[in-house]
Amino acid sequence: MLSQRFGVVRLEHLLQSRQDWHPFPRVDERAAWDGIPVALRQSLIEAGEDRLDFAWPHLPATRFLDFARTGNRSRYQDLSYARRDALADLVLAECAEGQGRFLDDCVNGIWALCEETYWGVPAHIGVQKAGSGLPDVEEPTVDLFAAETGALLAWTLYLLRERLDTVSPLVRRRIELEIRRRILDVLKVRIDFFWMGWLGTRRVNNWNPWICSNWLTCILAIEDDVETRAEDVFRVLRTVDNFIDTYPRDGGCDEGPNYWGRAGASLFENLELLYVATDGAVDVFGEPLIGEIGRFLHRAHIADSYYLNFADASALVEPEALLVHAYGSRIGDADMQALARWLAHRQGIGQPGLHAQGQVSSRGSSLGRSLMAIFALDEVLDQPGQAPLPRDIWLPDIEVMTARDAAGSQDGFYVAIKGGHNEESHNHNDIGNFVVYLDGRPLLVDAGVENYTAKTFSAQRYDIWTMQSDYHTLLPTIDGRQQQPGEQYGASQVEYAADQNTARLALEIAGAWDEDAGLDSWHRTLTLHRGECVEVEDRWRFNTAPGSLQLSLLTPGRVELDAGIVRISARNYKDDRTSAEGTVEFNAGRLTASVETVPITDQVRMGPCWGTELYRVVFTLDQPSQEGSLAYRIGR
Repeated sequence: MLSQRFGVVRLEHLLQSRQDWHPFPRVDERAAWDGIPVALRQSLIEAGEDRLDFAWPHLPATRFLDFARTGNRSRYQDLSYARRDALADLVLAECAEGQGRFLDDCVNGIWALCEETYWGVPAHIGVQKAGSGLPDVEEPTVDLFAAETGALLAWTLYLLRERLDTVSPLVRRRIELEIRRRILDVLKVRIDFFWMGWLGTRRVNNWNPWICSNWLTCILAIEDDVETRAEDVFRVLRTVDNFIDTYPRDGGCDEGPNYWGRAGASLFENLELLYVATDGAVDVFGEPLIGEIGRFLHRAHIADSYYLNFADASALVEPEALLVHAYGSRIGDADMQALARWLAHRQGIGQPGLHAQGQVSSRGSSLGRSLMAIFALDEVLDQPGQAPLPRDIWLPDIEVMTARDAAGSQDGFYVAIKGGHNEESHNHNDIGNFVVYLDGRPLLVDAGVENYTAKTFSAQRYDIWTMQSDYHTLLPTIDGRQQQPGEQYGASQVEYAADQNTARLALEIAGAWDEDAGLDSWHRTLTLHRGECVEVEDRWRFNTAPGSLQLSLLTPGRVELDAGIVRISARNYKDDRTSAEGTVEFNAGRLTASVETVPITDQVRMGPCWGTELYRVVFTLDQPSQEGSLAYRIGR
């Protein structure tokens, strides 16, 4: 899509020079900065004031070694992120006020980052030849956060420029030296980082566009030489193409909506940087796939802050409203723009206290995204928005169906079910898994994932309960055997249909188990009867009757077991979030039900979604037959 259209020679003519590149106002352009909304400008200044005389956290070697020694990645990351957040706050405050009050502290932050041995995080250092442990200063490697740090310093240099010279003329030279040494020079010669996709060993994920957007920022902000500038940008285009070329044509993000923020949204950042840096000459926003990738976000929206969360995705997402609006504007999608306006008003963007919510700030975002948001605020807030809440969505490439009772309303039933295979990005063994919401609240859920540790992306990944099929909705465990990881384990015979009254997905999921399970067929049909209920019918055939068969479901609501009915009552499980009330009817003559509490010990990633516990209902089939069927009715 990119590299075949825009070669090096063409880019030499299309790309703006470093001096002409002007994506946002710089600190000396006071009319622009003084003209941003008063509440926002004051919030940015106040955030910077909180960082004056900031005590830059020490990054000891032994803290870096936490990951290799214990698997903990948070203790070092928290210190590292605090440095970067502080610098971004100080830079934005200086731009907002423009009086030089924050410059010394900005330089302290710049110097602290430049003095770091490694800009990335310990969890990603294993790509170096020396392996995990401490970083090898003789082999710089580029991970997500090395690239993020490079872009943070590149934007800092772009915004403050000569003002840094008032502290010392060596500051700008140091920024350029470190960005070249750690990012640009490395990526001129390395092609073996998995995220680049050049070796074709596996499909790339969100790392690719995320890192490329920062790599591209560094090139545009640092590189003076016209030929080198074009050659380096072309390498970015080739790398991003490896993401685009393998992306599902339906635009579905199998990593989930919160990863869309660093998959599809980061792709948009690359395309927007290219568009601006070439005066609109590099423009692929009209390509159908680019539009489909953007639209995935509102297609995966359930209600309020709830989004579809298969795999490692979180059930609660707060998309960056102004970034969503920018993407929607470029592709001309009214629904995406309406969602962005709804998000902006709901998140209180533009109101006092804005910065603390992290919506137009450095916190939880990149400095480049903050700049995009700051100068798009008025356009987004000029009219109210609404959540599109489409009635029916079918994504045939990633095999995900979503359906609700009525378009534009969170009232009534919402259901989502997936096929696919068990080698998706951030994979869980979850073929045939589904979730059910009622009146915008969760009834049957996917737990998601706990805070990442060394185990999360290791050979022991599927020892973690959240990854296993028997903690997903009504997936059978056969003589103790669960679904297996791997692309060969997946769904087949997938059939989708929807009309005014129903939405239905039928699929064969037996292929998700290995041969030892003895399963010839497990055919699942899920049907939403709009305004009434959700029905699930399973039909199976084994080569010999199994000794045991269990299925389970997870809910955040209180559970009471009655004769053939699981009664789920509403429970306020976290802050102001409440689960739905509903029932699951089952064949009590064949199934025995029990309930257990699943404690949530992780309060960093999973706890904010589900509180301190979920409840697991386990159905045991008495004397399972070689062939048979079961049916469930999920209602109010």
